[in-house]
Amino acid sequence: MCKTRTRSGTVPPPSPRGDGGPTAQAGAPGEGRPVLSVVIPVFNEEMNLPELHRRLLRTLEGAARSWELIYVDDGSSDRSLEILVGLAREEGRVRVVEFNRNYGQHAAVFAGLSVSRGDTVVTLDADLQNPPEEIPRLVAKMEDGVDVVGTRRKDRQDPLFRRVASRIVNRLTGGGMSDYGCMLRAYSRRVVDQIGECHEVSSFIPVLANLFAKRVVEIEVQHAERQAGTSKYGLGKLINLQFDLMTGFSAVLLRLMTYFGGAVALSAFGLGGFILAMRLIKGTEWGQFGVFTLFAVLFMMMGMLFMCLGILGEYIGRIYTEVRHRPRYVVSKIHGGGAG
Repeated sequence: MCKTRTRSGTVPPPSPRGDGGPTAQAGAPGEGRPVLSVVIPVFNEEMNLPELHRRLLRTLEGAARSWELIYVDDGSSDRSLEILVGLAREEGRVRVVEFNRNYGQHAAVFAGLSVSRGDTVVTLDADLQNPPEEIPRLVAKMEDGVDVVGTRRKDRQDPLFRRVASRIVNRLTGGGMSDYGCMLRAYSRRVVDQIGECHEVSSFIPVLANLFAKRVVEIEVQHAERQAGTSKYGLGKLINLQFDLMTGFSAVLLRLMTYFGGAVALSAFGLGGFILAMRLIKGTEWGQFGVFTLFAVLFMMMGMLFMCLGILGEYIGRIYTEVRHRPRYVVSKIHGGGAG
């Protein structure tokens, strides 16, 4: 099948339609555009996929809406891709987007959104910690005219480290939602199309979606322990996510550097005046103690200066990444749904 390289990645080109939008694939072969698309990024989840797929089919069949199911294999090194291709062969409403290597969860979700065709798009992790049975509740909220439905995990079953890291992310992000880390979310077609117009490489989809949404709600959903496999978000990825949030959606760090510089300058003037006054009052013997104080303050300012340079480097490095215009991901092949 002919493929076109886009700014975001390499994806098959859409066929023309009368309304100018992408061609809608049926909820079943021969039908029109589906009402619901479910996008699931997958990375080394071979042990969870059979159970996940079984529960998804049961949930979607009971929803009384046309649907499509899009799995995005993010360069898995286990049997995940093999299993997914088999599922696509068994069910015509299932498609599998295959990456040429691992690009990360958010790149995989971007790819799934780009090929989705539903009026409502739901994203879900493949680890079964968020039950697929919650999807109809999100869809029902979307039918009330909501643009984005976020979720808040009830009785979260993750380790303490993950919970603390998520609290930090949520506090830095703001925006009226309390749990940005939960992948179980629903987006309107309009919001998904506008997300597709954004070409930055480092981005955080839940926050990006809220920028384009008029009505946003958050509901509470169940959360379960991971049944098999291990979490793919280690300390390094969480730190990278923090920097993406801080540098991609806010200039607060740059403002803090300005405030810090002003405070240091005022403190230096004050300290200099204090040392001069004590020198005049106490005499030359007190001056030697003032020198050591100055050294301590100097070393502190040097350390903070290097930290500020590092923050500036983060912003500049991300600018450099963006101006190179490299694709966010590369799709090797799309399996199922009539794709070759």
